[in-house]
Amino acid sequence: MHGGLFERDNVTLDEIKKVSRNRQPDEGTIMCELLWSDPMEAEGRAHSKRGVGCQFGPDVTEKFCKQNGLDYIIRSHEVKDEGYEVAHNGRCITVFSAPNYCDTMHNRGAFITLIGSNKPGEMSPMFTSFTAVAHPDVRPMAYVNPLLSMFM
Repeated sequence: MHGGLFERDNVTLDEIKKVSRNRQPDEGTIMCELLWSDPMEAEGRAHSKRGVGCQFGPDVTEKFCKQNGLDYIIRSHEVKDEGYEVAHNGRCITVFSAPNYCDTMHNRGAFITLIGSNKPGEMSPMFTSFTAVAHPDVRPMAYVNPLLSMFM
């Protein structure tokens, strides 16, 4: 998911699968919450600092994972200094892959590799962090149209 969990309990994976994704999400819908919700350290739920979605605590993550047979949720949507963060007793993983976000954040980027096992519940995450690389010496939009690059 991009953001996080929901303002209500008992949302199932089947319910998520049925969400229409080919339109702008309305506020307060499952799709909006999947996109914009964020984890918090405190138990329970709170209003989101973003104005859409909600903040959800470790108890909400635990209940969602148990109800849906998941080991954890993996999300993005928030800059993390090392490119990733493991929260909510290992059940909520944030992976942010854009290093030095907006050329100002000085964060690392990361990706996750899930190491499998034949036993349920034994899939382990392995994180790889990386730093930003220099921007290529290409003028903005030069790649759009070869004729356009002559005027830039």
